[in-house]
Amino acid sequence: MKDERQLGTIAKRAALLLLLTASLAGCAGIGGDNGISFTDDRGAANQPYPANYRTELLAFLKTYLNNPENIRDGGLADPVERTVGGRLRYVVCLRYNAREADGSYRGARERAVVFIDGRLDRINENAGDTCTGASYAPYPEIEKIKRYP
Repeated sequence: MKDERQLGTIAKRAALLLLLTASLAGCAGIGGDNGISFTDDRGAANQPYPANYRTELLAFLKTYLNNPENIRDGGLADPVERTVGGRLRYVVCLRYNAREADGSYRGARERAVVFIDGRLDRINENAGDTCTGASYAPYPEIEKIKRYP
């Protein structure tokens, strides 16, 4: 009898865990341009300017990059409005040369950082036409990132 109750409790917990996982998965929608969006996209045409884009980006890069230390050639373009996934969004173009696991550098990478409602939403690894003609300014803060504060 005790074993049956334990099995019933385990089954209930497993069902609850499955339900919770499914609910959380619904919060993260598939965003346009090969990204997962964690921001509620109301589709508003008038997007607020991402005032804290530099600090938000630095915080995100600490977790996004495999090795955030010893980055070279950091460059950042000011936020501009671009059409992303059929909607007008603020995009910040980022260029950097990250150190690989073997200690080598393979050259600069260009990323398009998309902001929705003034907050960082996602980084598109394929900047493509989104960052064509971007005017990069030095971004020395990225070269000072440390893994741990």
